[in-house]
Amino acid sequence: MAFELRATPVPEPEASGYRFAFYEDTLLVEINNGNLSIPTTESLQQYDKLPEVSIYLGRLDAIPCFAGGIKTSSFPDDKYKLIGLRQLFGQIDDELFWLAARAYHLANWDRNTQFCGRCGSKTELKDNEHSKLCPSCNFAMYPKISPAIIVAITKENKLLLAKNALNKSNFYSVLAGFVEPGETLEECVAREVMEEAGIEVKNVKYFGSQPWPFPDSLMVGFTAEYASGELVIDKNELIDAGWYTADELPPIPGKMSVAWKLINWFVNNHKNA
Repeated sequence: MAFELRATPVPEPEASGYRFAFYEDTLLVEINNGNLSIPTTESLQQYDKLPEVSIYLGRLDAIPCFAGGIKTSSFPDDKYKLIGLRQLFGQIDDELFWLAARAYHLANWDRNTQFCGRCGSKTELKDNEHSKLCPSCNFAMYPKISPAIIVAITKENKLLLAKNALNKSNFYSVLAGFVEPGETLEECVAREVMEEAGIEVKNVKYFGSQPWPFPDSLMVGFTAEYASGELVIDKNELIDAGWYTADELPPIPGKMSVAWKLINWFVNNHKNA
């Protein structure tokens, strides 16, 4: 599937296509013979369920795609279902899943910026980019993107994994944290690791990045090596942490995350160590 990112709306005659319609934090999907798909303009029009606001995303295989919110969770039959994005992973094509994630980011931004944060007036979507403008004070609003680092720290043939205090899942993952104003990504890596685990790191290297729209993050992945210090966790952030070899890993995150990619990188490089 080939996606072409655009912000400028398509001409009105072409305004049919995929509709990524969200009810709060869930996506409306269509069920056909047990398979999940994204509803089209035509399929939602028959129920009068088109989103009130349509944010143009671009084209997927030349088909226009739109994001927006709906105000009802009820439909007259079981052809449609509301599902959380995380649960959708693996049930539709990967590229379509990440397009749904992009759509959720924009739909959530639209929902949270109905009024100007400066003067309180009703905002308006601009028609030439993904942004909003206040007609009263001309304050411009763009989709919020919150950068965060995530880092795989190795010590000889072991990887530091921790269980987050706020995550209800049972898995362990690599350390992560949000970037503070005025801070470089590398400085954030050093600070977060010291704050959460009490150790210093060295040889910080860029690994890769991933949009993480839960609700609006950009995860920037790094690898690093243990430098010094004793492992002492911040119990407000972590429940447990430890050093693990490639053949003794605890439960880890699923394949949709850059955390899994970092752990998999470690396993591939240390499985015979």
